[in-house]
This record gives sequence, C-alpha cells and structure tokens, in this order.
Amino acid sequence: MSQSQHAAFSGSIPTLYHERLGPVVFEPYANDLAQRIPAHEGVRILETACGTGILTRRMLERLPASARLTATDLNQAMIDVAQGFVPSDPRLEWRAVDAQQLPFGDAEFDAVVMQFGIMFLPDKAQALREAKRVLKPGGKLLYNAWNSLEKNPSWRIANQIVRAAFPTDPPTFYQTPFGDHDTDVHRSRAKTAGFHDVNVEGVEFMTSAVSAEHFAGGLVRGNPTSLAITERGTVSIEEVERRIVDALRAELGDKPLLAPMHAWVVTATA
Repeated sequence: MSQSQHAAFSGSIPTLYHERLGPVVFEPYANDLAQRIPAHEGVRILETACGTGILTRRMLERLPASARLTATDLNQAMIDVAQGFVPSDPRLEWRAVDAQQLPFGDAEFDAVVMQFGIMFLPDKAQALREAKRVLKPGGKLLYNAWNSLEKNPSWRIANQIVRAAFPTDPPTFYQTPFGDHDTDVHRSRAKTAGFHDVNVEGVEFMTSAVSAEHFAGGLVRGNPTSLAITERGTVSIEEVERRIVDALRAELGDKPLLAPMHAWVVTATA
C-alpha cells in the first residue's frame, strides 16, 4: 500500500477506529491538545485530519459561544462517523478537505490544529505551507505525531506479529503513523514553511484497554491493515488478531491491558 492508501479509512474501519482505538489511543492526546488551543472570544480554528471527531468534541468543550471551528478530513467516511458522535453545534462546520490544498482564504484562522494526521500526508511540507497561509499573523499551528514503534509497545507488538504472519510481503501500514518521529525534521519543516517559535514536546501517557482482545480488534480492523491482510489471503484476520492478543497479554497484561504511549506535540507561530 502507498502512503495515500494508508490514509484510506473507509467501510467499517472508521467505526472500529473510533470505538476500539479512540478511548485508549486518541482521547488522552485529544484532551492534551484541547488544553493548548487559543480559546478567546471570537477565535476561529481550523482542524485538519479531524478523523472521527475525538479532538473536535474536546475543543468544543473549551471554546466560547463566539468561537468558530471548521473540522475537516480527507475521508468523508470519517466525517460521517464524527457527525454521529459530536453533537450538532452552531459553532461547528464539517467539510471534506485535503489538508494539502485548503479551500480557504489567506489569514482566515487564529489556529490550525491536527491530531495524528501529519504522518499520512504525502506532501507534509505543502500542508504546512497551506496552514501558514490560512493563519493570521501570530496565529498558532498545533499538531501531534507519534514517536517510534519502539516507544509505543502495543503498536510495536502488532507490527511484529503482522510482519511475521506475512514474511515475504508484510503489510506496511504501521510504518506510516509511526515513521515520522524525528524531532529535527518536525522543527525544520515548520521553519521552512515560515513558522517561528517552533517547539517540539514529548507527551507520554499510560492508558488502559478493557481487554487485549478488544484492543487487538482496533489494532487490526481499525485501520487499513485489515485490508492488506485480506488482499494477501494467506492468513486470516482472525488468526492475526489471535496472535496479537496472545502477545499483548504476555507483555502488557489483560483486563485491563496497560498501554504506554509516547507522542510529540509540535507548536509554532505564524
């Protein structure tokens, strides 16, 4: 699968992503990012790669009545799930938008925010230039990105099991979200796009899943890895999940499973 195919969250994937990965993986970082956004009267925020709206909902909880939030994602299927999860709100607009080609005017927003989306963009530099363009002078760029697989053991385990199941042609999805972890690259990209006061901060959480089995379903079926397994057809999704469950239990426990996570939070000023 290409990088663009790795961003193809459709079919049943968005719902499983939301239900099985959301509470464990994305909620803690959404809470963290939401506390960092500007929340003054009249603030205008653009969210790119909004996914199923986990960060969207958290930001709405912080924003005043006069704020405006435009939540966008490349995948309409993700937005469809988000709209069923985030209550209707007069401050909120949903739009299917490519973060690399923003259909907004110059200097429209006070902040551009993205949760775990930068890794999926084929042209990350272009996305940051577009973010800079639509931000007002002094506006804030705020996004997060995963550290390496080694620093995120539940995903490392899933990657090892999947690669072992398909040794001659392993699915490569996990390399995309966890392959953009060089802090110097993040700083350089933002500066090259015209941002200043660039800061990269490590944020670590210990989260828990109700069970290894429930979480493994998200690790496999809540992203395009399930599509790659089906395409190969030599080992079933159920068998891959069973192997992942056994490995997760052995290293991280069960009922609850305890999952350490580490990501980078990048902030910069336009």
